[in-house]
Amino acid sequence: MQKFTIQKKPKKYNTEGLNTTLTFVQPNTLKVIGLRELTLTAYVLRLERKNIKLFAGQHISLGFGNDGATREYSIYSGENDPFIEVLIKEVEDGLVSKQLKRCEIGDRVRFDGPVGYFRIDENKIKDSKFLFIASGTGIAPFHSFIKSYPELEYELLHGVRYSYEAYERSEYNANNYHLCSTRDDKGNYFGRVTEYLKDLPFDNSMQVYLCGNCDMIHDAYDILLEQGFSADNLHSEVYF
Repeated sequence: MQKFTIQKKPKKYNTEGLNTTLTFVQPNTLKVIGLRELTLTAYVLRLERKNIKLFAGQHISLGFGNDGATREYSIYSGENDPFIEVLIKEVEDGLVSKQLKRCEIGDRVRFDGPVGYFRIDENKIKDSKFLFIASGTGIAPFHSFIKSYPELEYELLHGVRYSYEAYERSEYNANNYHLCSTRDDKGNYFGRVTEYLKDLPFDNSMQVYLCGNCDMIHDAYDILLEQGFSADNLHSEVYF
């Protein structure tokens, strides 16, 4: 964080003995070091990391432009990566997602964070199996989990509209990644991710993490509880 200092003494007042230093704080910024497009609307923005401490599952706020607008994005990269990545989908009426897509290498974006408690309990990694359920770009924190903890035993359900929205599918174990698409039948399952969950139930002792739109999460919660999962083992983060 950089600070700018201005010395200013109003002529009308006696300032002797007063601290007249005005300090302006410049927002934190990070340099853009990469941008790769995954589909026509989805892309991964890569930023310098500096010495920022982060945990898989946390999110950051980013902004670009003169309007001061920011948007929260889950961290997509791993805890040990020398950079920070976020997975972004350009939204038709979204201001920040469009602005960030115009970034060029060397541009600086406004940054705040990381924050958040959507994290894995490392004490449970050795003895637990994990079920990750995502819709759309809600897969971002699970990508970070899997990169950060390669020893994880997991099953990943990813709900999308079209199969081409299986963002960087090769990053996951093919036997553990289950693509559910609703607009074409080129995934592992033709239908909603919640329908897959009903048709092919999983071990109800698993630790479950859900990330995506609120309707999916609410429906999945009801299904999982009906299947005997403990509410204590269900963890969620909603994307708006």
